[in-house]
Amino acid sequence: MRFAFAGFDLWCGVFDAFVAAGWQPLAVFTMPVDNRQDFNEEVVARAQGHGVPVRMSAIRADDLRVLAEQGCEVLVVAGHAWRVPDWRAYLRHAVNFHPSPLPEGRGPYPLFRALLEARRAWAVSCHCLAPEFDAGEILAAEPVALSAEECHETFQLKLQLAAARLAGRVARDFAGLWQARRAQAAGSYWPRITDAERTLDFRRPVADNLRVARACGPHECIAPVLGGAPLYVRRAAGWAEPHAFEPGTIVHHYRRKLVVAARDGFVALLEWSALPAAARHGLGT
Repeated sequence: MRFAFAGFDLWCGVFDAFVAAGWQPLAVFTMPVDNRQDFNEEVVARAQGHGVPVRMSAIRADDLRVLAEQGCEVLVVAGHAWRVPDWRAYLRHAVNFHPSPLPEGRGPYPLFRALLEARRAWAVSCHCLAPEFDAGEILAAEPVALSAEECHETFQLKLQLAAARLAGRVARDFAGLWQARRAQAAGSYWPRITDAERTLDFRRPVADNLRVARACGPHECIAPVLGGAPLYVRRAAGWAEPHAFEPGTIVHHYRRKLVVAARDGFVALLEWSALPAAARHGLGT
């Protein structure tokens, strides 16, 4: 079957799975990225390797019309930031791969909240592209098991593997899964994480603070230490230990490692910066 792909490097495995199943790519749509957390060089290289055009912009109705003229049968979306116009006037099928067990966890990036809530079971879903984000009929889902100490990086890698497995299943039995797709129930929408949600609270137990740090991972949590400006933390560790320090006090430092008192122990800030990531990126650091 002939398909167009819209996404970026995080979900390149979806593109690869369709190609491995014998599907023919016709075009790739991606988007400008920050090259800190998100990248598009691999998906661009895939397009160039197959000799198909790359658009670095939102999909327009004219793009859908051109795809229809080329005989495109399916638009496959995985991580495309922009809303896709109504495709039904141009294409027979359009699907999206979403990193949650739909209908739960609709929204732009549900990974943070799944980790903050210490979920132990998760999934990637493939659904029909609908006017409302992440609300179309479900074709299939692939389960993902999470550990009690899951971090953002391992969660993301597990989702990539699961998305590739799911894409392979969908590609091999697309007609059957499309025919059997089922409507979603009411579900839930999860907005982007707020600064308040990614801020450590040293008045709480060490375990709660480490869960926030693991959930944020390379996106960085915020550490409000006493007597100073907030710190932006990429990696932290900690342990329970009785003490008499006020929570939030920096009780020890060694080179760039800081130990901060929490309610029932200590949190070690192992990788941190005094500037948020966006400001550092603007300075070229």
